[in-house]
Amino acid sequence: MKFTHLVEINLPGNPLVVSLTREQLWRGLVLRAERPTLFQLGLDACEITARAPGTLSRTLRFGQLVVRDEVKFTPLQNVHYHVPQQDPIPMSDLQMTIEEPAPGALFVRFEYNDHQDAQESAEEAFYNDFRREAYKEADIDTIRMIRQLAQEGQLDLPLQ
Repeated sequence: MKFTHLVEINLPGNPLVVSLTREQLWRGLVLRAERPTLFQLGLDACEITARAPGTLSRTLRFGQLVVRDEVKFTPLQNVHYHVPQQDPIPMSDLQMTIEEPAPGALFVRFEYNDHQDAQESAEEAFYNDFRREAYKEADIDTIRMIRQLAQEGQLDLPLQ
């Protein structure tokens, strides 16, 4: 299943939505990789097992389920999560890309790919529709948390 959607970040003309800078948005997306327990329900723990320039390797614990992944960063542009095949988890990817079609008009494009290109059954289609909605809600929650952290001033400092 491949699934892509956009979340608009700044809403010009809506005084109830505080605008974010590209740098604040970037720091929030990086923080989601560094401290995912702030963003993901059901995630019990995250251990960063390796760090290199532009890359993290992590071990995520969801109760008894352990997931290993790798996160790659293209500064101020893209965060790419890659989950390699591991029993019982199939390979998958998530990319979060900042788009700015006009100055200050920020969006994040979320792209999911589970590398299952075979024709889906009616039952799989039903579950994939549910997954798409769950992904969309989780992504909106990610942006909501980034907004909250920005309002608290936590995204104004350089990343360490």
